[in-house]
Amino acid sequence: MAGLIELAGARYAVDPGAQWRPGTPLKLLFAGYSGTRNTGADVRVQEMVRQIRHLLGPAHCELYLTTIDPPLSRGYFDAVTQLHLPQLFPRFVFDTVHDMHGVIACEGSMFKSKFANALSTFMVGALGVAAAENKLAVGYGGEAGAMDPSLQALVRRYCSDALVMCRNEASREVLGALGVPTEAGTDTAWTFESDSALGDAVLREAGWNGQSRVVALCPINPFWWPVKPDVFKGVARAVSGSYESAHYKSVYFHAAGPDIDHAQEAYLDAWAEGWRRYARGRDAMPLIVGMEALDRAACEGLSARLGGAPLLVSDQNDMHRMIGALRACAALVSSRYHAIVCSMPGGVPSGGITMDERIRNLMIDRGTPQLALEVDDPDLAAGLATMLERLEADRDGVSASIAECVDRNLVRMGQMGQAFVEHVRQRHPEFPLRPELGAHGDPWAHLPAAEVSPRSQTGAPG
Repeated sequence: MAGLIELAGARYAVDPGAQWRPGTPLKLLFAGYSGTRNTGADVRVQEMVRQIRHLLGPAHCELYLTTIDPPLSRGYFDAVTQLHLPQLFPRFVFDTVHDMHGVIACEGSMFKSKFANALSTFMVGALGVAAAENKLAVGYGGEAGAMDPSLQALVRRYCSDALVMCRNEASREVLGALGVPTEAGTDTAWTFESDSALGDAVLREAGWNGQSRVVALCPINPFWWPVKPDVFKGVARAVSGSYESAHYKSVYFHAAGPDIDHAQEAYLDAWAEGWRRYARGRDAMPLIVGMEALDRAACEGLSARLGGAPLLVSDQNDMHRMIGALRACAALVSSRYHAIVCSMPGGVPSGGITMDERIRNLMIDRGTPQLALEVDDPDLAAGLATMLERLEADRDGVSASIAECVDRNLVRMGQMGQAFVEHVRQRHPEFPLRPELGAHGDPWAHLPAAEVSPRSQTGAPG
C-alpha cells in the first residue's frame, strides 16, 4: 500500500486524474467496511452519507461507497453507487481514488491494530492516495488507538495531509503525536431514526408477550482479535479444511487457540450466570442480539446457556429491524459499542462489557463510568447482575444522563458538519455551498434531517 501511495504521487505529476471543476458534481468515495452486516458500521455510514449529501446538496455531489459483499449491503445507502472492495485491496484503492475528487474514510476504529491492521491500512491507503493527488482526504468520526509500529509509521507518513475528525479527545492525542491534523467530532450514528412499531413487532416475533421486561444482551467474541493474513493457514485450509473455525475471509484468520477458547467460554458463562442472578423472581425476557454477522456463534452460545433464549442477529435482519428492536427494549447490556450508541437516542438505559477503550470512553462521556465492565473481569457475573439491577432501579437517572449525552453529541455532529463545510470551502472556493452553512452557522442546521432534535429522539422506550 505504501508503494502504491508513493506511485500515486509520482503519477499525479503527469496524470492528476479526476479534478473537480466548477459546475460539475463533487465525486466522493466513502471508504468503509460495509457488506459484512455490521449494524454499527452500516448505521454510521448511512447517517454520514445523509449528512454529507445534506451539506453539499444532492445535485452537487456524486457519492460512491466500498462494500466487501454487495449482496449484503444491497438496499442500503440510497443514491450511492456501491463498489465491490476486493479482499486484496491496494491496487483497487490506487485505481479507484484516481477517478474521484476526494475520499471520506468511514470506519469507526480507523487507526487501530486491535481488530485488523489490514482494515486500518485500507483507511490510510484511501486517504494517502487522495492526499498524494491533492484531493479531499477526510476521516469522518473516526478513532485512533494502539497501533503496531508498522501501521503507526504508515499513518505518520501518509496521513499528514489528511484531516481526521475524531470522535474523542484521546484519539486526537494519538494522531496529533503522529503529525496528523484533527478536528473534534463524534460518531455519526446519533441521527438514525427508527420505527417504534417495527421495533415492537420484532420483539413480538421473538416471543415477547407485550408485558415482560425485555433486556437486550449483546455478546461478542472479544478474544479472537486481531485478524491477520496468513498464507500458510490459507493453503492448509484449502487443502485439508484446517483452521476453518478461525477463518475470517480470504487469507485472513482470527487469533485462535485453547487459551482463547477458554476465555470465550468463561465470558459467556459469566453473561449467563449474571442474567440468572438478575432475572430470579423477575418477569424479564432476554433478547440475545448479534450486531454483526460474526457475533452469531457468541449469541448462540449464550442462548444455549439460557435455555434457548430468542436470537436477533444481523445476518438475517437489516439495520432498521435491529435498531428498532434495541430501542423497544427496557434495557441493554452490550459488548458492541454501536448497540449502545444506537439505543441511546431511544433513551434505553444501557451498560457495557468492553474489550477496549470505546465503550469505556462513552460511559465516561455520558457520566456513567460505573456502567462499564471489562470482558476479562474475574467477577463479571456478579458485576453484570449488579449492572442490570442498577439499570432497572435507576432507570430515570440513567435515561436523563443519556438524553444529555445525545444532545451534546448531536451538537458535536453538527459542528463536525461545519468543519467539513469549511474544509471543502477552503479547498474548492467555487463550490456552491449554501451561505448559511459553515463555522458561522447553527450546528443543528448541519445535521442530515431537520426534524432531528434531542427532544424528538430521546424518550421512554416501549
